[in-house]
Amino acid sequence: MNGLYPLKFKPQYLEKIWGGEKIRTVLGKDFGNLPNCGESWEISGVEGNISVVSNGFLAGNNLQELIEIYMGDLVGEKNYDKFGIEFPLLIKFIDAREDLSIQVHPNDELSKKRHNAYGKTEMWYVIDAGKGGKLNLGFNRELTKEQYLKLVNEGKLMDVLNFKEVKQGDVFFMPAGRVHAIGAGVMVAEIQQASDVTYRIFDFNRKGSNGKERELHTSLALDAIDFTFHNDYQISYKKQANKPVELVSCEYFTTNLVELNKPVEKDFYHADTFVIYMCLEGGLELQYPRGTESLKKGEILLVPASISSFVLKPLSAEVKTLEVFAG
Repeated sequence: MNGLYPLKFKPQYLEKIWGGEKIRTVLGKDFGNLPNCGESWEISGVEGNISVVSNGFLAGNNLQELIEIYMGDLVGEKNYDKFGIEFPLLIKFIDAREDLSIQVHPNDELSKKRHNAYGKTEMWYVIDAGKGGKLNLGFNRELTKEQYLKLVNEGKLMDVLNFKEVKQGDVFFMPAGRVHAIGAGVMVAEIQQASDVTYRIFDFNRKGSNGKERELHTSLALDAIDFTFHNDYQISYKKQANKPVELVSCEYFTTNLVELNKPVEKDFYHADTFVIYMCLEGGLELQYPRGTESLKKGEILLVPASISSFVLKPLSAEVKTLEVFAG
């Protein structure tokens, strides 16, 4: 018996110039006196922001220490062989009171070469969207690198950006290289590779706390951007009670939507991976061979790979959770 159990972590709250209050008012999370809470990092293996366990006898240990001790029992043998003691995903909530900068993330190859880091492919599940809340999702037409650079230099980048009004429950997949931004009034759950490498390409001429316009990364971004035009960036899915509905499956992560109104048995024996639950509505109890752990709206739970079978039991009339695992 290795002593592992479903793990909760202390959220890491990040102040952002564009952040707001929804992480507290919608998700019920207490970020203290932070004036503009833009992000809550729920599970992170990113250097400098490694998550710390908050429940059970392992409380106070960080995620990297646990992987070092428990290895494949925690993350799965395939993940441990590939990533070692680095946790492969970054799980967060993002609240945009104001528009985020238009940005892009490099892929694995470019990020490794420049920053000795992973690339950043990510997805968004829209939790809340104020009236008129929008996302920037790539370009509205095909561009060449030369055309793009000309538009940037002329201050006309906004003319070619694709904006889409969104609502609660909308899902979007953002592979590395795709230009994007979260608009004012929108809050999302974000699942991504464990990377914090971002190239800012336009920031609405906004000034930072020092009174100066924030730095842009025009030249760095040029080699990272995918200039391909896509007709539709949104993921279509059909809700189904008590069964996992696949939202996104890529080489880095799989995310399902699980809506419960009765207990459901889960079996990940052949998956060889940890499983993360992000509770978005209601509350649930996870019952496993050696005990139980509860989860309420705004909370995250990591189920170690060694706990391959368990039961999800709803504690409220309606339960909505994201189910995430690596690969």
